[in-house]
Amino acid sequence: MIKILLVDDQDLFRQGLAVLLDLEADLTIIAQARNGQEAIDLAVQHQPDVILMDVRMPLCNGVEATQQIHSQFPWIRILMLTTFDEDEYIWQSLQAGALGYLLKNTPSGQLADAIRTLHQGHSQLGPTIAPKVFAQMNPPQPSVSVKLSDRELEVLDYLKKGHSNREIAQALFLTEGTVKNHVSQVLNKLNLRDRTQAALWAQKHLPD
Repeated sequence: MIKILLVDDQDLFRQGLAVLLDLEADLTIIAQARNGQEAIDLAVQHQPDVILMDVRMPLCNGVEATQQIHSQFPWIRILMLTTFDEDEYIWQSLQAGALGYLLKNTPSGQLADAIRTLHQGHSQLGPTIAPKVFAQMNPPQPSVSVKLSDRELEVLDYLKKGHSNREIAQALFLTEGTVKNHVSQVLNKLNLRDRTQAALWAQKHLPD
């Protein structure tokens, strides 16, 4: 069962979405928040598997809440669900630690599938969002295998799945410092800005 925290300041939308998602056999809404501060408090209390997070909210917006939650609980998957598709919001959210970004007009069935995919560690970008993200990324290199070592490819695969440096280090029996160095090498070789871009690049170009 995938435990979900809903965060949105529009009560009718949030409550309606809760009803729809609760119809899914493998999804359950464990808590609801009206703003980012409530989201932080409820994340600490319940530690859900997935958080659906609005961007614009009072007291504390979704980007700030995402950053705080991700820093404390990097294993919690955060999916931004909003009406705004401006580039600034998208990048701020992804850099804060969100693993996906969808618009509120996404059909409930597709949203449920996105939650399942996100829970497995894969990013989710809406059809109008993905082009904006990839447009800001450099074209793929002609041959990944030539550019990256086997170890760097392993690290990149873990980045794609949303793992932190500590989690990667434990999985590969390396120190966090070594993993950090590998991540830096991957970014340099692929000419990418940060680990968010690396994860999205890998999601698109590396096979599962």
